Amino acid sequence: MSDLRSKNRAHISRKNFGLPEKAQTPEAKKESGNYPMPDRTHASNAKARAKQQLKKGNLTRAEYEKIVKKADRILDKGA
Repeated sequence: MSDLRSKNRAHISRKNFGLPEKAQTPEAKKESGNYPMPDRTHASNAKARAKQQLKKGNLTRAEYEKIVKKADRILDKGA
């Protein structure tokens, strides 16, 4: 699943998002900023994007750490 269009994001389980509290509804899942991580590629990308957004001030430290923790769990599963 390398290409996540908004239609596909709507069907991903909430537990597969870095910020599941922001992915409550299918419509919310389509929005950016909730970091979908259905696979290792997206987990790695989520970590990079979250770091960028933290530096820009768009994420809190707690949100960033939550995303990184989730991504690391996904990345460690494939090792």
